[in-house]
Amino acid sequence: MLTDGAADERFMREAIVEAQRARDRDEVPVGAVVVLDGVIVGRGFNHPIGSHDPTAHAEIVALREAAGTVGNYRLPGADLFVTVEPCLMCAGALVHARIRRLVYGAPEPRTGAAGSAIPVLDDPALNHRVEVVGGVLEEECRQLMQAFFASRRT
Repeated sequence: MLTDGAADERFMREAIVEAQRARDRDEVPVGAVVVLDGVIVGRGFNHPIGSHDPTAHAEIVALREAAGTVGNYRLPGADLFVTVEPCLMCAGALVHARIRRLVYGAPEPRTGAAGSAIPVLDDPALNHRVEVVGGVLEEECRQLMQAFFASRRT
């Protein structure tokens, strides 16, 4: 049986695989997985450019797949693992989906909506609370982003 920390790292590694899929398509390398009862029920990677869809963020794609797998737009008890702290749109989707826990790798100081820039998930006006855990495999997640943007500057 995996401890919570070991399970968190295992599922974050799956999110990293999704981020690499985005990178390989020349999209910003963010990946996500939705886990329910220890099973991945949704996967997603960023692809708004290729899909011509501004909502095609990794989290949204993973939530859509998970909802289809479960047969419900609400995912109570599910955890979402994502390589980079979610933006405002994605944080709102987590609330609407009733995600139990958000686990992210690297913080996003400019647009992160899980506490870095905008503490939206802490807003007392919201009708659902999402537990937030940051920094899981943070260095690996950060390196993926930094390498991607460094390659675009050369």
